[in-house]
Amino acid sequence: MQTKKTLRVAIATLAAALITPMALAQGEIKIGYNSDMSATGSADFGVSALAGARYAANEINAAGGVLGKKLVIVPRDDTGSPPKSIQNTNELVNNEGVAAMLGGVNSGNMLAWMHISQQKKIPTISPSATASEITNRYATEPANYIFRVSMRDRDQITLLAAYAVKASKAKKVAIIADTTGYGQQGAKDALEILAKHGVEPVASEKFGPKDTDMTSQLNKIKASGADTLIVYALADSNAHVMRSMEKLNYFPVTLASWANLSSPFVRIAGPDLAQKMVFTASITESSSAKAKALYDGILAKDGKLPTFVFAAHAYDSVKMLAAAMEQAKTTDGDKVQAALEKLQNIDGVVKTYSQPFSKSNHEALSYKDFRLVRWVNGKVVSVDDEITKSLTPADLRN
Repeated sequence: MQTKKTLRVAIATLAAALITPMALAQGEIKIGYNSDMSATGSADFGVSALAGARYAANEINAAGGVLGKKLVIVPRDDTGSPPKSIQNTNELVNNEGVAAMLGGVNSGNMLAWMHISQQKKIPTISPSATASEITNRYATEPANYIFRVSMRDRDQITLLAAYAVKASKAKKVAIIADTTGYGQQGAKDALEILAKHGVEPVASEKFGPKDTDMTSQLNKIKASGADTLIVYALADSNAHVMRSMEKLNYFPVTLASWANLSSPFVRIAGPDLAQKMVFTASITESSSAKAKALYDGILAKDGKLPTFVFAAHAYDSVKMLAAAMEQAKTTDGDKVQAALEKLQNIDGVVKTYSQPFSKSNHEALSYKDFRLVRWVNGKVVSVDDEITKSLTPADLRN
């Protein structure tokens, strides 16, 4: 039979067990992460960004956390579905009580849910999605809660077009894109930016996102005399473009977006064809000592890192959110949003950001921060040829 003392101890132990989870929760600052991590060709990007975000949070926590509290990344897989991404955001904001959000890899999904962040005053950074509207939609509001540390599509095309104009001997540049919103907006941007160089494409073709044979479109492009081609589509489609080129033995200088960082591009195209495409990136794992340290650290922890660029962007995004909370001395959305616009000298892995954001600019990166890369022996390496060496700021027309 228990004594009164042992009964009191048992009750106290039970109470502690019940209270501890609540106490721990009160000692946490949560950042929601909402992205496809399993269902589409961009899932590798989502997995990689989550790894980078978690790595940054672990570093911050090892140094004492944020405002003396533990920083926790709370992930949700949207499976590439806009309705699911909206459901995830509502759950993260209303049930998990996140203080900030990180967006996912799919622009359409982020555009579907970011109104929740805006309405609820949840500071949100996209480390992946590239549609221009993401940071523009609420630009005229008294406070815009949507920021980005990623590669806006038009900025990528600024670099691609500059390279294309110099690569084409007779200024015979062509465009091919898939029929998705992503592809067609990219084609539109390419048309507009080439015009700034005084170049009109000799051909402009399109294909369905599930097409695997583009030889008909490429035959027309070949007949136009194009020696340089800008492709705007997702990784698997880009791989099929390369395989279709092989069927025709037609290999113009081929330029594309960072979608080709995704492993399906190399898997479908094969290493030899993959190496023929030049595309955009902001960083590689060998760009700097900081980049290599982050890459090696995530690899040691997780055993894999499909796409380093996305991990780097998410890492920098979390560092910025943490710095803004510290500067604001609170997690209050209004104050953190204002602090993000006033951040100075953030030491990131992509670069040191002297002022990543301002009231009028919510883009931490621009075409000035991008580079051209290609796949070589299973790794993404910078393109360092005569054309890239000759590019000047005057060549980058946005």
